[in-house]
Amino acid sequence: MLLQVNFKTGKPVYLQLVDQVRYAAASGGLRAGDALPSVRQLAEDLRVNRNTIAKAYAELESQGVIETLPGKGCFLKENNTPFTKQVRQKLLLKEIDEAVVTAHHLQVDRETFLALVHERLDYFESKQEK
Repeated sequence: MLLQVNFKTGKPVYLQLVDQVRYAAASGGLRAGDALPSVRQLAEDLRVNRNTIAKAYAELESQGVIETLPGKGCFLKENNTPFTKQVRQKLLLKEIDEAVVTAHHLQVDRETFLALVHERLDYFESKQEK
């Protein structure tokens, strides 16, 4: 798995890593049980502080995306969410709202936006079938 950081985005590095791991898990790039790079190795590869990587992994663990096995490392968990349906919907609505606002600022019309959403859904569903 290739993780990258962009120091010019203004988004904290640990959140960039969290998003990338979540995206890889959702797209099928990572499967349940797959190991994540060690904190030390990833910090060296990305040239960031180890604490940044540890913070990203801690956030992923608190979200239920990964699990840490002492002495073995961090692994992607099964897709069993610890959140209730109501909490999942609230989290998803926040992300949808951000996408809608971004589309508005980019002057993307409703039909184009919805077509893109359908395209992405189809893409991720095809990845999961493999």
